[in-house]
Amino acid sequence: MHAAIDPIARMAAQLSRLPGIGQKSAMRLAYFIAAQPEETVRELADALLSGRTAIRMCGQCGNYTAEDPCALCTDDRRQRNILCVVRDPRDVAAIERMREYQGGYHVLHGAISPMEGIGPEDIRIRELIARLGHETIDEIILATNPDIEGEATASYIARVIKPLGVRVTRLAHGMPVGGDLEYVDAVTLGRAFEGRREI
Repeated sequence: MHAAIDPIARMAAQLSRLPGIGQKSAMRLAYFIAAQPEETVRELADALLSGRTAIRMCGQCGNYTAEDPCALCTDDRRQRNILCVVRDPRDVAAIERMREYQGGYHVLHGAISPMEGIGPEDIRIRELIARLGHETIDEIILATNPDIEGEATASYIARVIKPLGVRVTRLAHGMPVGGDLEYVDAVTLGRAFEGRREI
């Protein structure tokens, strides 16, 4: 009996390594996969492997792409003088869903975190500074997460870039649309007051 379910346990162990997938979800997925036709499972495995093989990092912005440079970097309709600095490619996808930002990107692939031993040299800050040396950039928008690591990263980048004469801005943080004041934490509410604007 144990040998019969060992392949399912192995599948579940690998699936549980994915973000947001706990042991129970991994086991449920493993049983689901085991019940699928072999051809369906083969298509899934092929899509994962060929997708991972085809994906690379854009040499200019650091976003994930199948072609280097990526479609965002080669799009002539985008504003070349503005760069939005984000933690990872998922953030680029989130901003692009908004369909309002038309500048370029710089993906750091991480955030400064002394507790985890990640310093400025471990993420793509050198590449950002190099871009400022050979591209005409008027504004850097720091769009890192509003957590301790994101704030530390934004502060470090601002300190390094401001002396270069480039405008550095930070995304406003504050009240979510549809949120109630009584449920908002003090830090978020404070940021909402700091980021207030005239109407």
